[in-house]
Amino acid sequence: MAFCANCGAEVRGRFCAKCGSPAGAGADPAASAPPPLAPSSGVQAGGLTDNMAAALCYVLGLLTGVLFLVLAPYNQNRLIRFHAFQSIFVNLAYVAALIVLGVFTGILRMVPFFGVMLSFMLYPILGLGFFVLWLVLMYKAYNGERWVLPVVGPLAEKQA
Repeated sequence: MAFCANCGAEVRGRFCAKCGSPAGAGADPAASAPPPLAPSSGVQAGGLTDNMAAALCYVLGLLTGVLFLVLAPYNQNRLIRFHAFQSIFVNLAYVAALIVLGVFTGILRMVPFFGVMLSFMLYPILGLGFFVLWLVLMYKAYNGERWVLPVVGPLAEKQA
């Protein structure tokens, strides 16, 4: 079996069917060997590595989580699907926590001074907590780790 020295396709006859170059009769055996395969680096068809795609699932929250579940080369990878679902569930939990905090602070504002001060302190604490969680999730996903959060992690594993 001979291979084209120009493009690496299998040659049957005197010319390559793919590129049209003539097959040399006196070619050395190294030239007729198929070209070596490039090592697999985990790069998807879209050009992103698995760990980069998993980290990008968290960047814009719900938007990028849904986007990586819809895009064709990434929605077949279990690691990327897990991080996309976990990103969606974490952001839904953040929205639910904001709603609960809004109801709680609405009740607290009835207390004259203490309630107002406490309600103004709770929003930055919640926001900072979710910001740190967001950074840690992106870091763990970029390093290829599957960090399962207590409540939303098992839900994401079931969906992935």
